Amino acid sequence: MAALVGAFAVASATAPLSAQDAPPAMHRGHHDTSQQQPLEGGPPVANEAAIVEPPKGDAVAATVNDSVISEYDLRQRVALFIATSNIHPTDEVRKQIRDQVLKQLETERLELLEAQKNKVSVSSSEVDKAIDDIMKDNHLTAEQLKSVLAGAGVQMATFRSQIAAQIAWSKLVQDQLGDRVHVSKEDVQAELGRIKENSNKPQFQVSEIFQPVDTPEQDAKVHKDMDDLANQISLGAPFQAVARQFSQNPTAAQGGDMGWVQDGQLAPELNAALGKLQVGQVSPSIRSVGGYYLLALRDRREPAGTKLPDPKQVQQAQYPAGELPLDRILFPLSPKTPKNIVEAAGQAAAKFRAHIEGCDHLQEFVGKAFPSGGVQFYSLGLTKLAELSSEIQTAVSETHPGEATPPFGSSAGIEIIVRCDKPVFVPQVIQIPTQDAVEQQLYEDQISTLARQYLRDLRRDADIETR
Repeated sequence: MAALVGAFAVASATAPLSAQDAPPAMHRGHHDTSQQQPLEGGPPVANEAAIVEPPKGDAVAATVNDSVISEYDLRQRVALFIATSNIHPTDEVRKQIRDQVLKQLETERLELLEAQKNKVSVSSSEVDKAIDDIMKDNHLTAEQLKSVLAGAGVQMATFRSQIAAQIAWSKLVQDQLGDRVHVSKEDVQAELGRIKENSNKPQFQVSEIFQPVDTPEQDAKVHKDMDDLANQISLGAPFQAVARQFSQNPTAAQGGDMGWVQDGQLAPELNAALGKLQVGQVSPSIRSVGGYYLLALRDRREPAGTKLPDPKQVQQAQYPAGELPLDRILFPLSPKTPKNIVEAAGQAAAKFRAHIEGCDHLQEFVGKAFPSGGVQFYSLGLTKLAELSSEIQTAVSETHPGEATPPFGSSAGIEIIVRCDKPVFVPQVIQIPTQDAVEQQLYEDQISTLARQYLRDLRRDADIETR
């Protein structure tokens, strides 16, 4: 998921579903997956976005125009979000997540019903490609993805169904609204002129989460929901994962990615919020046209002509020469440990390493991933690299700030060394975009506006009952 997923939580760190969450007989969610193969391969499915009503007797969470969303589907999607968001929710936060996921499932069902009405289908190959992109963006193998989902008790069909729903809505929007978008050469030239005129202002690379307010009565509820999402992100949920799950703009399919925007390009209240953010920060909820936004500032470019420092010199200036802050993770083994146990420990270490994102909360993450206490955490602090073994020095030299070395064997067991220095942000200088890039951005702006209106109209005419 550029994401459904940001960083995945390690399977062993995610609470498994209870016995009630085992899939009902002959039921794997609200999509027909009887032929479906995990991730790829096997007989193709004619339409992965097809709605299949749950078997009788399955508890009902909500109905959307008489189409049933089952409690099983809801529990699965809650578990999917938790498994892919790297958070460990309290009971209160879990309840908030449940309410948010149910709201999203209701919206998703509206979109799928409209796609079905207009004969929009999604092939297995389309879902496979989307999942492949997600795995590449998150540096995951197919086996790691399966392990994360299985460890949380999430069926692969649940994951595929969410991806299929996003693709179906995107295709429907293009089919129904694409012809109504008109970007002329004059529009492109005018926008290019505006960009050049404002090249003395900064640009921002932004991601968004948007939830609409269709009536004044909804304002307080949507505001609270967005504040809850902001809180979950502050607790460690990746912005991309939350955007894919909950954002109501078409950018949700790209993890909320809005691309590059200029200072002054967005609505004044959004632009003002951006100006207060440092790279890597997320805004509080912002009331703007149509609803509430969360904005994440991923990067920025400085005005043309700005003299920039050398990135390497800035990075090296953080700490004394030859020293770095490090953490150590040890999977302890004795020299007489059988070979198969050593190999299993190495595999567990490699799987865990894939989910390390710097040292913030790393000790807590180790404790929750390995609650038995068998894996040990050590904060080495600021360390002189010359005092480490040549093997560790080499491994550390091949990593970047915040990264972990590949697992390696030592007399104490299997070890991972994590760099605790953080990447230093060095801004770029503004580059004037091409005409094609400007045309694409104008197209996306227009179709996003039309898509929000389309969904608002669907909600207005819908009969939604939450149980």
